[in-house]
Amino acid sequence: METIKTRTIMTKADNGDKWFGIDYHMNLYKGCNLGCIYCNVRSDTYHIDNFDQVSTKEDALDILEKELSSKTKKGVVSFGSLSDPYNGAEEKMQLTRKALKLVHKYGFGVSIDTKSDLVLRDLDILKEIATDNNVIIKVSITTTDLELQKILEPNVISTNKRFEVVKKLRENNIYCGVLIHPVLPFLTDNEENILSLIQKAGKAKANFIYTKMGMTLQTNQREYFYEKIEKHYIGISSDYDSVFGKRYHCNTLQYRRLMELFLKEASKYQMFTDMEDIIKGYKKDLPTNEQISLF
Repeated sequence: METIKTRTIMTKADNGDKWFGIDYHMNLYKGCNLGCIYCNVRSDTYHIDNFDQVSTKEDALDILEKELSSKTKKGVVSFGSLSDPYNGAEEKMQLTRKALKLVHKYGFGVSIDTKSDLVLRDLDILKEIATDNNVIIKVSITTTDLELQKILEPNVISTNKRFEVVKKLRENNIYCGVLIHPVLPFLTDNEENILSLIQKAGKAKANFIYTKMGMTLQTNQREYFYEKIEKHYIGISSDYDSVFGKRYHCNTLQYRRLMELFLKEASKYQMFTDMEDIIKGYKKDLPTNEQISLF
């Protein structure tokens, strides 16, 4: 496995705490081998060559510890903004597990995005962090059609196994929910799929379910997606091109109807769907690091 040099591991979240309440991004790996054909990190925006090849970062844990120990502001550290923290290399490398221990040691919270059941390996650490800090796990699930899922996410565990991950995390009192993201026009944007995802999330006792009811398409990401999906749905790229052209945000054409359906069905299971409510649902009232003036 290739090792690359880096100066930093943690970066401050540009959008403040508006995206799931995170304060810092962290990526221990570069690239991802889960093979999702729609992944927006394939785009030229992120400048990652050979995206399907996972690389590690030289002295990543040492750099991370220095950064954690030097931060005057504690907060929630996001694992997995550019690469699933439980990609195929993690079982052997255990960088994510070791990083979780460091995050806990220095009093930070955790936000994890994943499609893997390997997150259950780290339940012991997540439960320790959750006793006195903030923990949120987001399991990304796109469709209940298992044949379509293997086309879209060839190296990812099945949809059913991912719902089992949600169920197991909730049984251990870990704040966890489902991201229906992306929602792919002409493929997963139908009532049957949306309803089925919500119902399965509800049965798994998910705290929340969140969607933007669309996808992004950028240079290189778009071309890769079209190439892969055309092998199974001939002519579908022409449908995308005629409707969306070179547009970045590509919302489903049934956006309003499906969002109304989404909100109505999710409410039956008392799952949060609004970002502000999701954040309030897991954030604890923690002491700040700011010194209080006496004058």
